[in-house]
Amino acid sequence: MRATRKASILELSDYLRILRRNWMILVACTILGLLVAAAASLAIKPTYTAQTRLFVAIQSTGTAADLQQGNNFSQSRVQSYVETVGTPIVLQPVIDSLGLTVSPAELSKNIQASADLKTVLVSITASDSSPVQAAAIAQATANSLVDVINTLEGATEGKPSPVKLSVVTPASAPPLPSAPNTRLNIAMGLILGLIVGLVTTALRALMDTRVRGESDIRRVTQAPILGGISFDSDAKRKPLLTQVLAHSPRAESFRQIRTNLQFAHVSHESKAILITSSLPGEGKTTTATNLAIALAQAGQSVVLVDADLRRPRVDDYLGLDRNAGLTTALIGAAPLGDLVQRWGDDDLFVLTSGQIPPNPSELLGSASMKELIRSLEDTFDAVIIDAPPLLPVTDAAVLSQQVGGVVLVVGSSRVKSSDLQKSIAALEMVDADVLGVVMNLLPNKGPDAYAYTYYAYEDTGGRKTSYASPERSAMRFPSSVENE
Repeated sequence: MRATRKASILELSDYLRILRRNWMILVACTILGLLVAAAASLAIKPTYTAQTRLFVAIQSTGTAADLQQGNNFSQSRVQSYVETVGTPIVLQPVIDSLGLTVSPAELSKNIQASADLKTVLVSITASDSSPVQAAAIAQATANSLVDVINTLEGATEGKPSPVKLSVVTPASAPPLPSAPNTRLNIAMGLILGLIVGLVTTALRALMDTRVRGESDIRRVTQAPILGGISFDSDAKRKPLLTQVLAHSPRAESFRQIRTNLQFAHVSHESKAILITSSLPGEGKTTTATNLAIALAQAGQSVVLVDADLRRPRVDDYLGLDRNAGLTTALIGAAPLGDLVQRWGDDDLFVLTSGQIPPNPSELLGSASMKELIRSLEDTFDAVIIDAPPLLPVTDAAVLSQQVGGVVLVVGSSRVKSSDLQKSIAALEMVDADVLGVVMNLLPNKGPDAYAYTYYAYEDTGGRKTSYASPERSAMRFPSSVENE
């Protein structure tokens, strides 16, 4: 019972999230429906409707039984009189008296007659673009009907007609048009616009399979969410954690990811963590680099390995030399200790990619790569490896078998659910241990926003404290592995 109730709540939250994502479409469609209804109401020529009512009576002065019989007779005749209103015999005199330029058939379309149940009242309504003309047509039709009925129910042998029709409610010019009903049209426009917006939103939600936030990830995998990083327009210009304020939302995001990752990795003997993504452009390299910086700022000795041997980027972010690095060590061209470069004031060391080889997958899956990782684990507290994306190439899947765990970076709106499913399946196929997911490029506002509350520290002069990036320098590997 609790599970069912929880599932219902989740479904409701998903619907609300879809509505929040597409609220602009709903508002636009509703406003459009309102405008179309208002424009249609203004474009339609007003129509005025006038009404007159007649009373049908039997001319009798007999007993009560005769009166009752006459009343029943008049009720049975009323419907026949209603049908007679639309006939040429009634409408032609109306056309002649008012000088109309229409035929009886055309005029009948604007005249309606009805009778109340169990009464002897006949109602005649006439519609026209002029309120005065509508009243004139209704009154002329009533008068013509009285004359026609007197003739049809005519006297015989000098006796008067047994039926008498009398106008009890004369027609008058209506003050307001009967059509268009502007209020009703606007209300219908609002409702139809809202319905169109909801249908459009539903179709968009069904067709748009991009992963936008935590709820979308949860539909694909139950891997822990290690944290989220909001989109920052300055990230391209200042991609590093050391280039932003120490207590900015971006810095707080990586510190929380660092903390959650330490809990997720606490039971693993291996110190190596692989950072990858499904597709290029999701921010895996900046995530790996900043995570390594955050770990080093926490007092750990960290080595960052650029294992993306197809499109290496770590050297560009950190301003280091890439000519000699991982591939150099794997082919045995130089000792590992001579290839690792120190960066910044903390215990952060970097092993760049080296020259791009023709066979990246073979090198990353080789015994030499496995030995290199074990050597780094023996020396450092943490080994962060930036790997290629999972879907374009098999490098990351091959390398994931040689590390303690994998962190999958998911760029908001950059990857589809099907791609994320393929990535998870590729890791599961090689029995990789997925430590968690890092959501990147999340919107700052809206249902998928991911933000932190932070404090901006100020100095005594009331200015925000600035944090300069540590000096970048290439240094030798620690002496403990200098000769490895």
